[in-house]
Amino acid sequence: MKFRFPIVIIDEDYRSENTSGLGIRALAQAIESEGFEVLGVTRYGDLSQFAQQQSRASAFILSIDDEEFTPGPDLDPAVVLLRTFIEEVRRKNSDVPIYVHGETKTSRHIPNDILRELHGFIHMFEDTPEFVARHIIREAKSYLEGVQPPFFKALLDYAEDGSYSWHCPGHSGGVAFLKSPVGQMFHQFFGENMLRADVCNAVDELGQLLDHTGPVAASERNAARIFNADHCFFVTNGTSTSNKMVWHHTVAPGDVVVVDRNCHKSILHAIIMTGAIPVFMKPTRNHFGIIGPIPQSEFEPAAIREKIRANPLLKGVDPDSVKPRVMTLTQSTYDGVIYNTETIKKMLDGYVDTLHFDEAWLPHAAFHPFYGAYHAMGRNRVRPKESLTFATQSTHKLLAGISQASHVLVQDSQNRKLDRHLFNEAYLMHTSTSPQYAIIASCDVAAAMMEPPGGTALVEESILEALDFRRAMRKVDEEYGKDWWFKVWGPDKLVEEGIGRADDWIIKGEARTAKWHGFGNLAEGFNMLDPIKSTIVTPGLDLNGKFAKTGIPASIVTRFLAEHGIIVEKTGLYSFFIMFTIGITKGRWNTLLTALQQFKDDYARNQPMWRILPEFCQQFPRYERMGLADLCQHVHELYAKYDIARLTTEMYLSDLTPAMKPSDAFAYIAHRKTERVAIDELEGRITTSLVTPYPPGIPLLIPGEVFNKKIVDYLKFSREFNAQCPGFETDIHGLVEEAGPDGKLNYFADCVREE
Repeated sequence: MKFRFPIVIIDEDYRSENTSGLGIRALAQAIESEGFEVLGVTRYGDLSQFAQQQSRASAFILSIDDEEFTPGPDLDPAVVLLRTFIEEVRRKNSDVPIYVHGETKTSRHIPNDILRELHGFIHMFEDTPEFVARHIIREAKSYLEGVQPPFFKALLDYAEDGSYSWHCPGHSGGVAFLKSPVGQMFHQFFGENMLRADVCNAVDELGQLLDHTGPVAASERNAARIFNADHCFFVTNGTSTSNKMVWHHTVAPGDVVVVDRNCHKSILHAIIMTGAIPVFMKPTRNHFGIIGPIPQSEFEPAAIREKIRANPLLKGVDPDSVKPRVMTLTQSTYDGVIYNTETIKKMLDGYVDTLHFDEAWLPHAAFHPFYGAYHAMGRNRVRPKESLTFATQSTHKLLAGISQASHVLVQDSQNRKLDRHLFNEAYLMHTSTSPQYAIIASCDVAAAMMEPPGGTALVEESILEALDFRRAMRKVDEEYGKDWWFKVWGPDKLVEEGIGRADDWIIKGEARTAKWHGFGNLAEGFNMLDPIKSTIVTPGLDLNGKFAKTGIPASIVTRFLAEHGIIVEKTGLYSFFIMFTIGITKGRWNTLLTALQQFKDDYARNQPMWRILPEFCQQFPRYERMGLADLCQHVHELYAKYDIARLTTEMYLSDLTPAMKPSDAFAYIAHRKTERVAIDELEGRITTSLVTPYPPGIPLLIPGEVFNKKIVDYLKFSREFNAQCPGFETDIHGLVEEAGPDGKLNYFADCVREE
């Protein structure tokens, strides 16, 4: 299987007709005759630009006889250039071969700190070009072989082998697609390699995901080492499934569990599936709709015992006799708030059986010292004495895995080790017997990419790009002066260059810092904002929940951005969210910034909607004759009329009463004992389903809980808003829409049938 990894030669004489030029071209020709591509460059120019090619090159050859290397009176420029180049390459890649060649200079002209990074020194005309070429190619091939992690290497070897396939899947390495016109299109779009690599678990040489043997097991061990864990299990259907694996291994019917109320719905599904009884830790929230951290006091065993005592489902149970089976924490919130996990481990070790950090949005934190102890598993940290620690991570969200790539990481405690056989029983419950091998390969490759120094450099670039974006947004804001501009939520002060100190991003109590976060007086050093998560705030609402006379709802901004080819991650009332993953570039965030400026200009001119959002207006013609500013004001006034920012905040922070175990309430669906209740009549009724407004996508009610007045008021607002602003509807999973005889939409929720 042929890959394009050229050998890069940098020599100003590469195209010259002098002796040096003839010699280096003879070497290049000898390399090409062996089947390797050569990229010849005649100028050093910006060495950092060439160093960026480290991911695309199989080796570098640098001349040290060029004019750039003519010794100066004070410092040899050869050493300066060479050191600069090598430092830039080695910052990301410690293994790619680097050679230098010269006619007049030798290794005695190069300091030891540079020599130790080289794979060889070529002195022109002492050996034949063919001999030197074979030596360099041997090193280049060895390097490329070493780059491949275990499973990916086995998959490449299998796909290259050309064996006939008699097993599933039925397309037989893509051959079936070639027998149909639309199949031909599919084959051409995805390519033969992907289809040849789509195999079933009958291929012994690839190992088994289901029992973790062969190359799969080697890759999982490799990933565990890279991510500072004792065990790693690849998961091919997302972290929703990883979470359920952890829970089914840990939790049984009737067990008490401690759960972040801001958890992903997969955790709530796990509560239903296991028959657990949850007690919830309540996060803070500001009036922007941004979900903040759970206060540190909520993690105190005494506070958890008090929640157990107050839970109606545990009436009569002595809280002192209860040992919670698991504590699950969302580590990081949607908007990037993270916790000091070492503090939590010390507080709960031995009291809670298993600590589970849902790090779907934080797999990058282990690879840069910037994040310190604000992630689940770090190198050389003291282990909990009793509690096992799990971390579930979406390698497809912020690393380079493809969709659904995830893994479960496990850290043994000092006194307990994971029983891998027993864990695998829960693993098998949720794993397909026909896993997609491309996803396994991407788990393998995504982990290998994070091996230092490459992983550290990738994360540092993410942080730098995020901070440069914030600095650019603040510069625009300063230039507009009193005129409005979009804000990026975060600390008041930014370092002028670089990434600065992590302490700048630690969320301090409001008594000691500017009140930028709106979460109240938090414990010192317990939380931090991940700088690569950027929440952009639009005008119209302040942190106290007060509406301005005019405003720009975020849903209109993100609709504008979408028609300009920019899709954001999450949209709130007056904020939207973007992430600086390891794949984000300067071009992307600068394009976003210019699109925001275009929005501002179109808003100032009140440009007609048909002109600036033609696709949207084609779908919703009622907006064609409205101006952009008119539409913003229409939606803004509706939000203000219903005081929706305060309502949504109070709704999420209100007391939610459990009347039944979640599993018991959900069972009413299977037994067909549900009743579809109109929203005007919901107060006091028990839900059988999750009720989840988008945004923020955090479940508001879980099966067995009771609708209260604030929730019903919010549902009534949503009904009114959806009628007046089609195209900007509030999407609420768990509500049922049914058209009445007059064509008007009516809204219902499925509840426990009252006998």
